[in-house]
Amino acid sequence: MKSPNHKIIKSKHSHGFTLLMAMVISSLLLSLGITVFNVTLKELVLSSYGRNSQFAFYAADTGVECALFWGIKKNAFSTSSPTNIECDGKTIENVGGQSVSIFNINFSPDPFCATVTVDKSGNRTIIESRGYNTCDVSNARRVERGIRVTY
Repeated sequence: MKSPNHKIIKSKHSHGFTLLMAMVISSLLLSLGITVFNVTLKELVLSSYGRNSQFAFYAADTGVECALFWGIKKNAFSTSSPTNIECDGKTIENVGGQSVSIFNINFSPDPFCATVTVDKSGNRTIIESRGYNTCDVSNARRVERGIRVTY
């Protein structure tokens, strides 16, 4: 039996153990949160590159389609004399008249653009369109996609 004057003696070494455990658990949760945030951020950047690549491809495809229409239906890229063509509602002046024609299309209000080269130097026509997700050449996230058509 315990006497009423019996006191429980606590060890001086056990003071602060709860604080230490709280700090360890907090550190683990913080590092887990930072890791999840880092993975999420990288996934967002990766998906934005995919989206920008798709926009650049659409710009290149639009440039090819415009050149095909004007080349096949209207014979605009003949080597005899330059002419004006219209792509995306914009007039592009002095196209054709030589064996290689190069023109640019800016798709507004979107920031996309394309550079189209039409080569009629041989017995075939080669159309090469390079699309960009932005027309700003100094943009570090500028993406270029190209399409080449031969007929």
